[in-house]
Amino acid sequence: MTDDDLNTTPRTHEGGRTWLITGASRGFGRAFAEAALARGDRVAATARDVAALADLAADHPALLPLRLDVTDPAAVASRVAEAEEWSGGLDIVVNNAGYGHFGAVEEVTDAELRDQLETNLFGPHRVVRAVLPGMRARGTGHLVQVSTIGGVGAFTNLGAYHASKWALEAMSESLAAEVSPFGIRVTIVEPAGFATDWAGSSARRSTQDVAYDPMRAQAAARRGASAPGDPAAAARVLLDVVDSPEPPLRVLFGAAAPATVRGIYERRLAEWSAGEHLAHRAQGAGV
Repeated sequence: MTDDDLNTTPRTHEGGRTWLITGASRGFGRAFAEAALARGDRVAATARDVAALADLAADHPALLPLRLDVTDPAAVASRVAEAEEWSGGLDIVVNNAGYGHFGAVEEVTDAELRDQLETNLFGPHRVVRAVLPGMRARGTGHLVQVSTIGGVGAFTNLGAYHASKWALEAMSESLAAEVSPFGIRVTIVEPAGFATDWAGSSARRSTQDVAYDPMRAQAAARRGASAPGDPAAAARVLLDVVDSPEPPLRVLFGAAAPATVRGIYERRLAEWSAGEHLAHRAQGAGV
């Protein structure tokens, strides 16, 4: 076995692999934690309110519940250090903590946009910076960045949210190229239409201007047009992804996601193609 083989083989121990999952109190984070624990892995699970993890901790001694708000840089560094000491080294880190902000771009305030980016972009960045030294030293690791098909395309009433996820995807693609030589993999998970609380109590909303009421009605109809996916099924697929010796940089979750993303790129390619003569003119190529 070569050194390269060692770097792409998941590190194992008697208790399975070790995970750090942020935002594990509900939704995808909770489902990911349950799936990992069910197969014998160990999970350091974070939540702003660790009481939400009490039942999971009672059933699974291999769970370490950690109180964490990813907007607190000192807390991120401290919780990662605690998880590293408890586990002996993290194999898989899932940046799942985040929320959706609803509002037309005109309605979103400066403070609301900053808060959205602080959680959905700066939070994962802090976690990545905290876990990478250990992963580089061990020559292995897998960073899972939970995005959305809203990190590929953009829809009405979600401009702030899209801004955070597009930025997360761009940063993660650069990150993947930077850490690959150290044996560390990056996967961006892009779900669409799952039965989580993303649009419920965990969401935040701008003060509404009545001018955008028709847009909001159309957006609500779009969200309700298809049956929501099961986070537990998505968690089982994530296990396959992290077990792969060559995991994908991007993976779509949800039956509607492939067609949606395909349509986004087809429209973009058609528009760029139609304006190709402008690209040449802009260069002064005389076309």
